[in-house]
Amino acid sequence: MSHSIGSRVPHRPLAAVIGTVLTALGMLTALVVPAQAADGPERGEAYMGMTVEKYEPGTGEAPNSTQATVEGVDVSSHQGNVAWSTLWNSGVRWAYVKATEGNYYQNTYFTQQYNGSYNVGMIRGSYHFATPDVSSGTNQANYFVDHGGGWSRDGKTLPGALDIEYNPYGATCYGKSQSGMVTWIRDFLNTYKSRTGRYAVIYSTTDWWTTCTGNYGGFATNHPLWIARYASSPGTLPAGWPFYTMWQYTSTGPTVGDHNKFNGAYDRVQALANG
Repeated sequence: MSHSIGSRVPHRPLAAVIGTVLTALGMLTALVVPAQAADGPERGEAYMGMTVEKYEPGTGEAPNSTQATVEGVDVSSHQGNVAWSTLWNSGVRWAYVKATEGNYYQNTYFTQQYNGSYNVGMIRGSYHFATPDVSSGTNQANYFVDHGGGWSRDGKTLPGALDIEYNPYGATCYGKSQSGMVTWIRDFLNTYKSRTGRYAVIYSTTDWWTTCTGNYGGFATNHPLWIARYASSPGTLPAGWPFYTMWQYTSTGPTVGDHNKFNGAYDRVQALANG
């Protein structure tokens, strides 16, 4: 039935209008921030080694003395403002700071952590937590470099690190095939190299690397390996790498949880920083 001129169309109930607006806002938010598993962490909360203990429980054994080299730490927003002088006085000489995740998150404590470690005398670098299900490797490398992942030849800055590990938000391999994952990683590394002139460090575990890349060995020639294993030794390394450069050996260390060993004397840390 058509309405005559001047007839009134019934107003929608206020609750229905509010519901429509909230639905629209929810759809907009979904476009900006990727979804995560209902019972998992919020996007942006991931940090280096977050998933290692879950999938590869450690032995709780201390590193062998023969492998005890230069001590380092890695931090993220979970540590807040870090007591860098305390870490320095305990013998820590290098650090990595989370800069970014995916193409949607920047560490809110990055400035205090990145500059604070430098100011106390440490050689430091930044890392990117990869989420390959969200955007391309090229996109995330650019996001990383643009938001704290750059490099300068000042003798105190380590090359950026790609943190590629078990997915804390969903499928272990981020929904990618082994060849698809290798392609994603290659795109990230090539873009980082073209932007900074440095080969990025690769952080991972042997189990994840084997599962999700098919134990691909093609990056080992140029990219330093940062292996994660919470035990008395780093164990078997991924294919292609005859040695590790860094080893994350615990998530329960003093002052901040994640502690690492550099495979070499202090002058080798300096050499990596200098390229």
